[in-house]
Amino acid sequence: MDPVTAHAWTALGGRPDLTVDYKAADVLNARLPVRDMARATVAVCALAAAELAARRNNTPIPPVTVNEAAVATAFISERHLRINGRTGAAFAPLSGFWRTADGWVRTHANYPHHRARLLEALDVTEDRTALERALATRQAAEVQETVYAAGGLAVAVATEPDQTRRPLVETRPTNAERRALPPSSRPAGGVRVLDLTRVIAGPVATRTLAFLGADVLRVDSPNLPEHPDAYADTGMGKRSTLLDLTTRHDRQTFDDLLDQADVVVTGYRPGALDRHGLAPEALHDKRPDLVIAQLSAWGYTGDWADRRGFDSLVQAATGIAAVESAESTDGTPGALPAQALDHGTGYLLAAAVLRALTEQRGRHLRLSLAGTASWLLHDIEPSPAQGDYDPEPWLVETASPYGTLRHARPPLTDDGTWEHPPTLWGTDEPRWR
Repeated sequence: MDPVTAHAWTALGGRPDLTVDYKAADVLNARLPVRDMARATVAVCALAAAELAARRNNTPIPPVTVNEAAVATAFISERHLRINGRTGAAFAPLSGFWRTADGWVRTHANYPHHRARLLEALDVTEDRTALERALATRQAAEVQETVYAAGGLAVAVATEPDQTRRPLVETRPTNAERRALPPSSRPAGGVRVLDLTRVIAGPVATRTLAFLGADVLRVDSPNLPEHPDAYADTGMGKRSTLLDLTTRHDRQTFDDLLDQADVVVTGYRPGALDRHGLAPEALHDKRPDLVIAQLSAWGYTGDWADRRGFDSLVQAATGIAAVESAESTDGTPGALPAQALDHGTGYLLAAAVLRALTEQRGRHLRLSLAGTASWLLHDIEPSPAQGDYDPEPWLVETASPYGTLRHARPPLTDDGTWEHPPTLWGTDEPRWR
C-alpha cells in the first residue's frame, strides 16, 4: 500500500496487511498532490467495502484496484453532469475571489439566502460592479466578520498555508455491540442510512453508501430548499423527503425513522442540530448502537468550529488558494482542479461508516473539510503521474425524473452505476423500504 493510502487507512483503523493496486492516469494536476489524495480516499472506501463484504459473507477480502481516471471523473461529477443536454448549475455570479484594500476575500453566494445576507451585510445591490467597488475599499478580515455576523459567507484569503494540524478522522466508540449483518451480495445491502446532509461532501458519502446497497433516505427541512441540479448529481441511488422537525407530526415521523436506522450522517455545522435533540451524545443516549458520522467545514475545536463553510472557503482560509496562486500573473488566488476537499472527505466519511459496520460497534465519527485540507497541505508526498486520461468510459446516461442525466459513474468498480436515479427532491414518503 502506498504511504498516502496507508496514512488514511490507518486513520480509519484499518488492517495494515491489505493492499491496493492503481491503474495510473495523469489527472487532477495542481501544485498540491490532489491526485494522490483523491485516489487514496477512493481506495480506502473500496477497501472498507471489500472488508465489510468479506465479513458479511465469510469470504476472503478480494483484491482492490482503483482506476485514477475513474477517480478524477467522479471528483468533478458536478461539472460532468448534463440534464437533457444542458450543463448543471455552476458557481453563482457573486461567488468567487474579490480584491480588498489589503488582500482578497472569497465569497459563497450559491444559495439565495446566502446571497441576500452577503448583499445586506455590505449594503450593496445585487450587482457585481457594486460589490466589487464596496469590497475594494474594505479590509479583508473586516469583510469576513461583517458578513459572518449577518449570516453570510465570506473569508479572508490566507497568504500562506495554515500550520494548524487537524485530525483526518476522529473515532469515538460506544460500548454497544451492533447486530451482525446477514450475508448480502452488496457490501451495505440492507443498511438503513438517515442522511441529514447538504451540498457535496455529505451527499457524496451517502451517494456512495447507496451505490454499495444501503437504503439511504435524505431528510431536509421544507424551509431550506435545495438546487435541483445539485440533487440530480448527488442524489443518485437515494430517496428524499421533507420533514419539519418543529411540528409534532413530522417530529414523530422522524423519530420513527431514527428508531429503525443503522447509520445517521449529519453535515450541518456543529451544534446546528442540537436544538432538535440530535446532538451525537443525545442520539447515543437513546441508541448506543448507532453509527453516527458527523461532517463539518472547520473541525470541532477553535473559534471557527461552529461556522458555516464550503470547500471553496476552506481552500481560501487554509492557504490552499495561496499555494495554487503561484501561476497567477496578477496575484489572484488559485483553486484546486476539483472541489477535492468535498469529494475526498465524502469518500473518507463513507469509508469510516463501512469500517464501523464491519467492527459491529456503535461509533461517533467526526471528519471535516479542514482536516482533509490539513492532510493535503502537510502530509502527502506526490508520486509520479503517468498514463492518458479519457473521462468518456466513466460517464453514463440514465433516465430520471429530471430528464436524461449524463453523469459520472461511481469510481469503486470498473462497471455499473446506481440501482436507481435520484427521485425528485423532497417527494418520497418518509419511510424505509
